[in-house]
Amino acid sequence: MTFDQLPMPPALAAALSARGYGTATGVQAAVLDPAVAGRDLLVSSQTGSGKTVAFGAALAQTLLGGASAEGALPAPGPHGRPSGTPAALVIVPTRELATQVRGELGWLLAGTTLRLASFTGGTPVGGDLRALERGVDVVIGTPGRLLDLLRRERLALGRLSVVVLDEADEMLDLGFRDDLEALLQAAPAERRTLLLSATLPSEIRALARKYQRDAVALDTRRAAGAPAAHEDITYRGHLVAGADRRAAVVNVLRAADSPRAIVFCTTREGVAALHAALTTRGFAAAAISGERAQAERDRALDRLRRGEARVLVATNVAARGLDLPDVDLIVHADLPLNAESLTHRSGRTGRAGRKGTAVVIATPAERRKAERLLAAAHVRPAWTPVPTREAIAAAARERLADELAAAPADAGPADDARDLARRLEARLSPSALIERLLLRELARLPVGEPLTEIAPPRPEAEPRSRPPARDRAELSRDAVVFQINLGADDQADPRWLLPLICRRGGVTRREVGAIRIARRETTFEIAGPAARDFAEASAELDPRARHVVIARADARPVHTGGGDRPPARHAPSKPFHPKPPHAPRPHVPHGPRQPHGKGRGPRDRGKSK
Repeated sequence: MTFDQLPMPPALAAALSARGYGTATGVQAAVLDPAVAGRDLLVSSQTGSGKTVAFGAALAQTLLGGASAEGALPAPGPHGRPSGTPAALVIVPTRELATQVRGELGWLLAGTTLRLASFTGGTPVGGDLRALERGVDVVIGTPGRLLDLLRRERLALGRLSVVVLDEADEMLDLGFRDDLEALLQAAPAERRTLLLSATLPSEIRALARKYQRDAVALDTRRAAGAPAAHEDITYRGHLVAGADRRAAVVNVLRAADSPRAIVFCTTREGVAALHAALTTRGFAAAAISGERAQAERDRALDRLRRGEARVLVATNVAARGLDLPDVDLIVHADLPLNAESLTHRSGRTGRAGRKGTAVVIATPAERRKAERLLAAAHVRPAWTPVPTREAIAAAARERLADELAAAPADAGPADDARDLARRLEARLSPSALIERLLLRELARLPVGEPLTEIAPPRPEAEPRSRPPARDRAELSRDAVVFQINLGADDQADPRWLLPLICRRGGVTRREVGAIRIARRETTFEIAGPAARDFAEASAELDPRARHVVIARADARPVHTGGGDRPPARHAPSKPFHPKPPHAPRPHVPHGPRQPHGKGRGPRDRGKSK
């Protein structure tokens, strides 16, 4: 469908035509369909599908009217409102996405009278206050800064006509649920609400039911003929020894020699350490993570766009919302937490018809967790050994030969080169001269890191996938009981034990059965099909909680001595559910247990208070 066939203000049609936009994408055609005009929308669409233009046009339809509008708001309009009372609010999860959305809406709405501004954390609030005082019609911002302006009573949401939640699933993953609900509750109930999300987990659907009115669900991923999310991405998997993860990243980057690559780590500490290691080895690398100042993050992205940096090391803050269209290599240095994160990280490549490669690096203990993540994302990688030093050196020599053979005759000052060649010919034979020059060039070529040889996993007929959700009675019939060395003495609580168990063992809450907390340890059930993988993954110590030990209850006791201990609490008939990600978790003790009173017994003698 072409944009000429869709209802929109003439100013937007002209802007799209000037940019060369003729045919609407699936999500754009669905959102602008006259059948859903004015309705609340719950939109699911893959990354790179043109969602920003889609909701920008829908937003303009709501504020300016349809094809008969002349690009000005009807009375009373935002210009008739006091300062600080926008007509539209666009909420996004990250500063980078706010900048990108502001840029896209800027050219799309340039022919209208709508005034735009973006408000994000990491920037002086004074500029935001001055912008609100001058008057803003469309506000784009991150939840934290918007809520701050709302609490300062400088941003009033009582006259909003439309609210857009872009990348809503990521906002929930980042713990913004409370901020989102506060913003939505401050908006009038009669507003139009557009909720856009790459995935639609149960939390997103619950949010839609609570804050949307009879919303129309549009899932353009299921449209006939729609391309698969990963069809332009080639996946590879590498098994590495635990101590070789950093060396494996170096070798993957050396072998690929990619013009632009993104390496994802789970934590900001991991980003800092890997960035330092790559810089030390001569890579032109930049780094971004959530705690870095906005100016520093902008500089890092600008270096990558200009080609001054070829590798970006990042946390999931770079998984969505970055305008980096020509990234052709993604490296998952740390496994993502879930399949959605894997999809969004990998989706930074293979965009707009370009081909890309995503590399997953895992230790043998993480192998089955990696396979489950990949299966849940509906991709099957080719498991191959990490490129070796010899392979990297051979590839570098081939590239050097190609570069020398392809160099044009006028690549430099030809007269100087000929004069120098005549002088050297008097002292060296041509073959000796060529050999010496090549030796010098070969010495400058990058080299790989030594690695412990790890055999790739044997191919399986079908990738492993999660068993379907089951009720507690069915799970318990074939469950395996495990023990963790945290109990009532440690103030153990299922609300933080369950996320800890899932993270350590790479399982979901559906595969965790009854949790029983005793005085000094806790037992819990793991569904039989997941028990073997759980045992392998949980046996590896977590650097963030080295004192926490998990083992099969029938293999060996986690605590020694003390005899039988009756459970302090029994599991209820329904599974435990942790608090949402945004809620603070109780403190998990990281050292010796602190005495709570007298009579603790010989076990605690001599321990510090």
